[in-house]
Amino acid sequence: MTAPAAFPPSIWAVETAPRQPTDMLREEIEADLVVVGAGFSGLSTALHAARRGKKTVVLEAEAVGWGASGRNNGQVIPTLTAAEPDQIVARYGEAGERFVHLIGNSASVLFDLVRTEGIEAEAEQTGWFQPAHSPGRIRLSEQRVEAWQRFGFPADLLDRDAATRLLGTDFWYGGMLNPTGGHVNPLALARGMAAAAERHGATIHEATPVITWQRTGDRWQVTTPHGSVSASALVLATNAYTDDRAPGLAPRLARTIVPVLSWQMATEPVGDNLRSAILPGRQAVSDTRGDLRFFRYDARNRLITGGAVIGSWRATERVRQTAAARMAEAYPDLGTPTMTHVWNGLIGMTWDRFPRIHRLGPDAWTWIGCNGRGVALSVSLGRELAAAIDGVPLNDLALPLSDPSPLPMHAIARRIAPAYLAWLKRKDRIEMQAD
Repeated sequence: MTAPAAFPPSIWAVETAPRQPTDMLREEIEADLVVVGAGFSGLSTALHAARRGKKTVVLEAEAVGWGASGRNNGQVIPTLTAAEPDQIVARYGEAGERFVHLIGNSASVLFDLVRTEGIEAEAEQTGWFQPAHSPGRIRLSEQRVEAWQRFGFPADLLDRDAATRLLGTDFWYGGMLNPTGGHVNPLALARGMAAAAERHGATIHEATPVITWQRTGDRWQVTTPHGSVSASALVLATNAYTDDRAPGLAPRLARTIVPVLSWQMATEPVGDNLRSAILPGRQAVSDTRGDLRFFRYDARNRLITGGAVIGSWRATERVRQTAAARMAEAYPDLGTPTMTHVWNGLIGMTWDRFPRIHRLGPDAWTWIGCNGRGVALSVSLGRELAAAIDGVPLNDLALPLSDPSPLPMHAIARRIAPAYLAWLKRKDRIEMQAD
C-alpha cells in the first residue's frame, strides 16, 4: 500500500471515518472508462458507470475527496449561483430545459443516492433557505420562487415573520425556501461514494497523478508516473484543481475558470438551549448577498459557516474574526462564537456564473465551473456523463455543451480575482443603503 496523502485539515477530516488508501497505479491496464479525479463529479460518474456494467478506473492525484469535494460547507443546493431557469433555457434551448430539470432535481438525486447506497454522510434533507438581506432583494426571491414553481419544482416564498421563525432571528427580510435541499458531511459523502463505486466494480488508484492523456486510434491513453490506462471513454473531473495538482494536464480547460479560495469554519457545539432557538429546523442557509453569509448545523450541532477576505496577510485570523462577528450580529444571544476549525479550498468560478460542460473528443467529457454550487450539481452531472458514455443519445440528456473558451488575460484575471470580493462588498453596502 502507498502512504496516504497529507490530508488538508478541516472539521470533516477530524470527524469522518478514515478510508483505507488504495494502491498507486503501477501497471498498464485497460478499461471501458477512465476517470481523472476522485471528487464528487468523478466518483458519481464512476459509480453510475459501474452500475451500468462499465469497467471503470478512477485516477486520483492525492486521495478521495482531497480537493473541494472534501472541504466545502456541505450545503446541498438545487439551484445555480446566479443563472436563473429562464436564462438557462434562453441560452441552451431544449438542452437548457433538460438542464433546468436536472438542477431542480439535483438535491433529491443526491439524497436518494445516499439512501440507496447506504452511505453514512450525516445527510439531512431539511431544506435550503435563501434569505433576502435587504427589502429590495425580496423581489429577487419572488422572481426565483415563481420561476422554479413554473418549472414544477417546490419553492416557497417566506415573508419576514415566517423567515424569523425559521431562522430564529429577524436579521433577514424573508426569502426563498426549497424543501428538497439540505446538507451533508462532504468528506463522508466522497468516501462513501468511493466505497459504493468499488462495491459496484470500479477501481480507484490514489496517489496517482495523470501526466498526459491523448487519443490513439479508437482509445484514450492516460499516462501516470508508474503506469497507464487504455480506455474507450474518458472523463476529466478536476474542476478548480485542473492545473493545481498536475500543471499542464489541460491548460486550455484550466484557463476557462478562475480558481478562488473559499474559507470554511466550525464553531464549538451549540448548547441545547440555543440550538432550539437558532435555526430550529436545521436547514442549510445562504443569503442573497454577493459576499454571502451562509451557515448550517453539522451532526454534532456545530455551526458550519465561512467567509472571504481580501489578501493573504493574516487571512486565517481575519476570516475567523469576520465570520464570528457576522454570526454574532445575526444571533446576539449566541455571542461571538469560537471557531475551533478553519480551513479552505478552491472553487472554480466562471465569468457569468454558468457551469461549462464540454465534449473533449470521442467519448471524452468534462464539466467545470461549479461557482460554489458543486455538491448537488456534481452528483447529477456524473450520472448524466455515465449515461452519455453508455450510449444514451444527447437529446435525452441534460448536457448543454459548449466549446472550451479560455478567459482573455487569464493570468491577470487570477491575480485580480480578490478585488471582485471588494466589489461585491461595496455592492451589498450600496444596496442596503438604498433600501
